[in-house]
Amino acid sequence: MNKIKVMTVFGTRPEAIKMAPLAMELARRPELEAVCCVTAQHREMLDSVLDIFGLRPDFDLNIMQPRQTLSSITSKCLTGMDRVLEEAAPDLVLVHGDTSTTFAGALAAFYHKIPVGHVEAGLRTYDKWSPYPEEINRKLVGSIADLHFCPTTTNRENLVRENITGGVFLTGNTVIDALQTTVVKDFTFAEAVLNNLDYVNQKVILLTCHRRENYGQPMENIMSALAHIAQAHPEAELVYPVHLSPVVQECAHRHLDGIANVHLTPPLDVREMHNLMARCYLVMTDSGGLQEEAPALGKPVLVLRKETERPEAVAAGTVKLAGVDYGPIVELADRLLCDPGAYAEMAHAVNPYGDGQACRRIADAIAWHFGLRKTPPESFGA
Repeated sequence: MNKIKVMTVFGTRPEAIKMAPLAMELARRPELEAVCCVTAQHREMLDSVLDIFGLRPDFDLNIMQPRQTLSSITSKCLTGMDRVLEEAAPDLVLVHGDTSTTFAGALAAFYHKIPVGHVEAGLRTYDKWSPYPEEINRKLVGSIADLHFCPTTTNRENLVRENITGGVFLTGNTVIDALQTTVVKDFTFAEAVLNNLDYVNQKVILLTCHRRENYGQPMENIMSALAHIAQAHPEAELVYPVHLSPVVQECAHRHLDGIANVHLTPPLDVREMHNLMARCYLVMTDSGGLQEEAPALGKPVLVLRKETERPEAVAAGTVKLAGVDYGPIVELADRLLCDPGAYAEMAHAVNPYGDGQACRRIADAIAWHFGLRKTPPESFGA
């Protein structure tokens, strides 16, 4: 039996978290030859994830530059992939989600007439500017891709509305697979302050805030609201692993430095983030991935954005849109910190994003597509 060569391509920490367990699953399959290429769009944060999963890329474009632009990221990925695709000659290129690496990797594969599989396909806000540039990236990849691996039925329905019906598989989200590896009972954090927090008797709030569309007044509003929440709730401890972006660093320190129950830490690796999430009381975030991870761990999420491409969790009740204005953010956080009933209603809602078997379904779908398996993969939720 001839093996099918499958290349995974990713470049950022969020992509790596979700693609690492898939790359490992592909490597376990005797009918597949797994090849891994990273662009290193995020160098340091990417490397920490690779180390945790023990994943060693076959190709590393190492494109990251200080204050890189979207154009430079895309062009370097696109030209760098030329050499990789010529040398490796994969039968299928897998990209993930909606980053500049995702778009450039898919476009490079298309230029080389190599089929593309889109992991985490079908997410939409239908606002081209939010999230920016992710909404357009994932729509463009959806137009290029031959195989579409959708986490939820909503994602699949979004593709149907765009007349994409062939090669579509309902798999669940691979991030739920990753949590099974990273979350452990007896975990020691590298940051001493995280080991010293009382996760039983204190209400630990985990915060992330870094999206480009929140730069400027939205981020000013968010940081002002967080300062108020921390000062109004001495029983709470706010932990904010601050993104490396100079814009985010400056805004966070200006608003939150000097508040006793606010802890600004360096970025956490995926294992620390997942274990902190498993122990915290509440998550406040403008991230996409945390909206999926936190509900799987029974944690309510307030999304610091005006919209979300992950409406399933909102419908299920695990997530609420807090927006980017001071008043609503403070109001929703106050309610969850003061009203046990409101908190329990969100914490006990069902996670709609997966059962930890997404990677197996994707690998089965690839094998079936290439004729190496007689039956199609089961669908998530079937």
